[in-house]
Amino acid sequence: MKLLVIGSGGREHALVWKLAQSSRVEEIFCAPGNAGISGEVVARSGNPVVLVPTSADDIHGLLEFALRERVDLTVVGPDSPLALGVVDLFQNRGLRIWGPNQKAAQFEASKVFSLEFMSRHGIPTARSGAFEDPDSAVAFILSMGGRCAVKADGLALGKGVVLCSNEREAVGAIKEIMVKKAFGEAGRRLVIQEFLEGVEVSLHALCDGRTALLFPTSQDHKQAFDRDKGPNTGGMGAYSPTPFVSEEEIRSIQRTILEPWVSGCAAEGIDYRGILYPGIMLTKEGPKVLEYNARFGDPETQVYLTRLDNDLVDLVEACLDGTLSDSVLSWAPHVSVCVVLASGGYPGAYSKGKPIDGLTEVGKMDNVKVFHAGTRSEDGRVVTHGGRVLGVTAWGSDLGKARDQAYSAIQRIQFDGMHYRRDIGSKGLNILREKQSKE
Repeated sequence: MKLLVIGSGGREHALVWKLAQSSRVEEIFCAPGNAGISGEVVARSGNPVVLVPTSADDIHGLLEFALRERVDLTVVGPDSPLALGVVDLFQNRGLRIWGPNQKAAQFEASKVFSLEFMSRHGIPTARSGAFEDPDSAVAFILSMGGRCAVKADGLALGKGVVLCSNEREAVGAIKEIMVKKAFGEAGRRLVIQEFLEGVEVSLHALCDGRTALLFPTSQDHKQAFDRDKGPNTGGMGAYSPTPFVSEEEIRSIQRTILEPWVSGCAAEGIDYRGILYPGIMLTKEGPKVLEYNARFGDPETQVYLTRLDNDLVDLVEACLDGTLSDSVLSWAPHVSVCVVLASGGYPGAYSKGKPIDGLTEVGKMDNVKVFHAGTRSEDGRVVTHGGRVLGVTAWGSDLGKARDQAYSAIQRIQFDGMHYRRDIGSKGLNILREKQSKE
């Protein structure tokens, strides 16, 4: 098979890395890719992965390439091309492509769409309101006492959410998003949600239009700094599985969130094929949806795919063929941890072109894989080219060992301005210690 992967981040590097292991694959292209992706090799053929200098948002350019190269299967990584309708475009030309079509991608492309869908189908979520003018949004915030999450309706690179603890912060967030256009057109409409108390988890499910197979649990770390301080980012680290979601809670999520979502899609003619990634808050009243994503999370992909034992090509094709009910997901028993190394200033303004040292040394370590996100090759060196630069991923028999291995690898990597959270996985370790002290 000849594959095309769309995207350039850590998620796409992990997808390419996993797809390259399939015995069915001969060639892989990635558009536009990054320095790490260009270093991957297809296991069956020994062919290097080839980068294509076409933007992930240039869906017509991607179509032309796929037709010219007679690509057998395209895998879409990021949210933007899905929202632009890349799946519909490819399918209309008879090409196989994995990811939700434009109608289904609305679950991420519009938080208002998701909010209204959950209301129609009784899916538990936070008390929310959708607004198109600042005055109405401010009035709603005042009625809630100011403690809330203010969210841009559209796509904002995972950063369009501001958590507010009082009215002053919330009103300021509304002005930044709706008046100052901090997230551009994504903030033309707002969703404001009550602040939910509990533990947040990232859940993923493979979907084929009729069946949804739930992944193990994972936990992302959205805030830029330790102890969940600072602004929201695209994600500063993740680990899987989590030690605090019981089998009873999983069954509750399946019953109250996933099953109504599947039946709701069927009732509304939404043919969803790909990954559904709902952020879930485990509250005292039960699990509630924070928001939906229509693609793999980043950095959740890095920890999931270093645990997945299945051939990913088989699962992708089962989604497309509507035969996912015949599949059984198989997971390695180890724990995976990913720590993101970011450019100085991220998630705000940052510089590019900083040389990265230590990658060769880390590449020799056991149970470690460095997934590139914002990198490129320049004069024979790997340099920074984005806000989130690398996802240092490690695995071990338990959370503590995996975490220690990831941070050990990080000590060997250096670039100017590098910063990262030092507490990835700490919540899980604290819960494990509490359980052990009670036994």
